[in-house]
Amino acid sequence: MRLVRFSPSESAGLGTDPHFGVLNDQNQILVLKGDPLYSGIVPTETKVALADVRLLAPVIPRSKVVCVGKNYADHAAEMNSEVPKEPIIFIKPNTTVIGPNDTIQWPKMSSEVSYEGELAIVISRICKEVPREKVGDVIYGYTIANDVTARDLQKVDGQWSRAKGFDTFCPLGPWIETDFTPADQKIVTTLNGVVKQSEPITSMIFKIPEIIEFVSSVMTLLPGDVILTGTPAGIGPMAAGDEVIITIDGIGSLSNKISPRAN
Repeated sequence: MRLVRFSPSESAGLGTDPHFGVLNDQNQILVLKGDPLYSGIVPTETKVALADVRLLAPVIPRSKVVCVGKNYADHAAEMNSEVPKEPIIFIKPNTTVIGPNDTIQWPKMSSEVSYEGELAIVISRICKEVPREKVGDVIYGYTIANDVTARDLQKVDGQWSRAKGFDTFCPLGPWIETDFTPADQKIVTTLNGVVKQSEPITSMIFKIPEIIEFVSSVMTLLPGDVILTGTPAGIGPMAAGDEVIITIDGIGSLSNKISPRAN
């Protein structure tokens, strides 16, 4: 099931508030009542065409976005770092989240803003200390993320809160795929059509069961929390007006452009 969140057109007669829906193979969206993470899948009798809506971030985390750093050996190497012995985690504010085709805003504090394509997990329910053999019980589905980073500020600060915490620095989308099973699918990132990252999910140092077990041993996870699972090698800077597209087979593609640098 592909769960979308969207802003309807005026002609749809759905008002102006965002709605959730289920996207079918004919690019038709079955409109749902409420937020399915909290109210379940409650269909209405209304359908709208995908072409007639604007897709939004498929989930707006009410709590947090938890990220795993240096989770691909090649990426750790390009950062001149050793492979970690346990997951390295940090948090992006939920205010970083934007949707597909939204613009990444270049902050005036930074002169170097980079892309990082990642697989993202959406959490389905309140959970704490989840054993790895039970993680399937707390995964709602998967989406695609761009862990946008002000690389120069990351180097200056020696930690990552400011560099990764600006508004618009966590594009998510295009939807949540609830039937996705991580295997050997590749994360492929292109910048203006040129492939910059291409590596299978299987290259992750810490796999998804280990990640959820570890993160939930540290903090309680809530419905709609998002976990970013790390980026492969090939990260790099974006220039004003660049378009970055991140694709994962079985989910789709997430596209965003970057604005000129703020004055």
